[in-house]
Order: sequence, then C-alpha cells, then structure tokens
Amino acid sequence: MDLKVDNHRSIIQKCMVLMLLIVTILGCSMMPVFSEDTVPMESSALNVRGKVVKILELREDDIGYSGGTIANAIQILEVNITTDGPYKDKTVVTEYALNLSFDQNEENAMLKVGDEVLLILELDENGEVALSYIYNVVRDKYLLYLLIVFAIIILLVGRLKGLKALISLTLTILAIIYILIPLILRGFDPIFISIWVCIGITGITLLLVGGFNKKTLAAVIGTTGGVVSAAFISQIVGEAAKLTGLGSEESQMLMYIPQDISFDYKGLLFAGILIGALGAAMDVAMSLSSAMFEIRDVDPKIKKGALLKAGMNIGRDMIATMSSTLILAYVGGALQLLLLLMAHEVPLYEIINQDGYASEVVRSFAGSIGLILTIPITALAVGFLSEKKKGGDNRNYHGRYYG
Repeated sequence: MDLKVDNHRSIIQKCMVLMLLIVTILGCSMMPVFSEDTVPMESSALNVRGKVVKILELREDDIGYSGGTIANAIQILEVNITTDGPYKDKTVVTEYALNLSFDQNEENAMLKVGDEVLLILELDENGEVALSYIYNVVRDKYLLYLLIVFAIIILLVGRLKGLKALISLTLTILAIIYILIPLILRGFDPIFISIWVCIGITGITLLLVGGFNKKTLAAVIGTTGGVVSAAFISQIVGEAAKLTGLGSEESQMLMYIPQDISFDYKGLLFAGILIGALGAAMDVAMSLSSAMFEIRDVDPKIKKGALLKAGMNIGRDMIATMSSTLILAYVGGALQLLLLLMAHEVPLYEIINQDGYASEVVRSFAGSIGLILTIPITALAVGFLSEKKKGGDNRNYHGRYYG
C-alpha cells in the first residue's frame, strides 16, 4: 500500500510539473519575441554589431563644473561590421563618445582594437552609410560567461537540487518576460496579473525544489499570504499618501510608448512590490516549513501548540535578517542618489515627501512587512496540515510511517 501511495504521489507530481511546463511554453509561443538587435527606429537607420580594427584619433574637450571637471573625449575609430546582411565586413569610420572624470583611468574607458561594439548606421537615399556612431559596448558575452559560472557552481554544490533550482529560475524568467510583461502591455490589470504570475512562480519553484507534499503546500500558502499582504498594505498606504506611481522617469516614459496604452500606474507600483518581495518570501516560507516538518518527524507526538511555538521561535530568528533584506536591496540600488542628496544637504522631510522617494519607502517597508507576515502564515499552515488524520494515519510529509 505504501509503495502504491508513493507511486501515485510521484505520478501526480510529475504530471503537475509537466502541465506547468506546457502552460509556460504555450504562453511563450503566444507572446511576441523581440530580437536582441532590434531597436525601434527610422527606416533609414540600422542597428548592427562591429569590431574595432583601428584607432585613428582621440579628441578631448574639457568641460568645467563646480566642484570638479569632466573630460568629454571622442574616439575616432575604424570598425568592421560583423552583423549578417548587406553591410557585413564593411569598414566604417565612426565615433565613440567618452564621459569621464579626470581622476578616472582613461585607458580603462577607451576602446581598443578587437573590442566589440554596437553601432547605428544612418543611410542615405541610395542605401549607403552616410553617418555612423557607437552607442554601446558589447557586454552580453561577459554576462553569458557569468551565467555559465553561476550554473556550474549551483550544479556542483546543489547537484539535483541545483538542477531543479536552475529549471525554476529559467521558468521564472520566462514567466516574467513572456507572460507578465506582455499581458500588462496588452492592458490587463497589473495587480491581478502579478498576483497570478507570482502564485504560478511560487508553485513551480517550490514543487520543483520540495516535491509534491504538505511541506511544499504550506510553503506555497505562506508565500502567497505574505506577498499578497505586502501588496494589500502598500495599496492602503499608497492611497492614503496619494502616491501616483509616476515618481520615476521610467514610469513617465511609459506614457509615450507606441502601443498607446493607458496604464494603471498605481497598479504597476504595487505589482512591483509583489514581485520584489516574492523571492525572499519563498525563502522564508520554505525554510520555516521544512524546519517545522523536521521537528514533526523527530517527535511525531508533539502537540500542535508546541509545534506552532517552535515554528514561531524559528521564524523570529529569521526576522532580524529578512526584515532588512529588501531595504538593503533598494538602498544598494539607490546608493548614488543617496550620496547626491546628502552632498547637497537636502532635508529628509523634502526627500520623503516626493512621490518617487515616498514610493520607494512604501516599497521597502511594505515588502518587509509581507516577509514578516509570511512567518505566522506559514507556521499556521504547517500546524493545520501536519495534524494526524483520524483512523491512525501516521505518515509524515514524506509518506513514511512513524512507527
């Protein structure tokens, strides 16, 4: 009987994961895919890749500012086009603008022979290159190397669990790029879509990592409850503080996208809080659920009240570090801005009363509150799910018998 139950659970688990994979793949196939070199621009311009073959000249123009000086340098280069098409292997003379301070090592900023670059070619009526300039350095291959190192390390350390983590991470990225963002661009409610995408990501990730069992179910309940609580709290505070969701330049630029969509900017703000808190909430919920079920395995006769108390004690140890996780993440991302504000001695009350900065404060603390609430929600879910059934069913969450 035990073997049949385990086989049934294994089949159900594989079927659920397969269904989730199929749904994700179908979603990916239905959404628009954009080429990496596709940039919306006029028909008389092309976006191409190239390789620097010769350094011709360096022009410098010093621009003085109060408190320092910026060197505005322009490199004149010969670049060989490498993108497939009518201009492949054509060599053009182009410019690369450098903006750097005098105390910066200029050699590290300048392009060298062999460097790969991204260019824009402006064409004349006859299709010939009339003007070209470099707008970026090719960095994707170095990011790919970093990704490969990440994958190798996670596989070496995590082995099968690491492989599952890589699969869940890949599905998460696909869900955001090919489901969440396209649906929002099509005019769907960002909060509604974000909640369901977050639930899907949570289910896929925790099922792959923890398997189909009560431990995973409790973690899913705790994660969902914590993240939705964060969004709910942020929405209440955002309405009271009259946040518009237009506090950042990126939000304002969305008003001018070619799709001509009227966004719910407040909804985008709250959806961002949901997604930002998701990863840390999953970490808290899974760690706490796993620890509580292990306690239940060690002491099958433990009372529900004692198990909840133990879970809350474990959760309290997490609060000190997890409550600051999101705050430190947002501070790290806004470090230059904070330095700028402090250097100009901007009063604190002026900073936090601005829409953009107030939104970041709400984002940080509402997300942290959601992480904290994940702990009692997960503990209660474990307490409920770990209760023995009447009739002497004493299997633990792995399907084994206690005695």
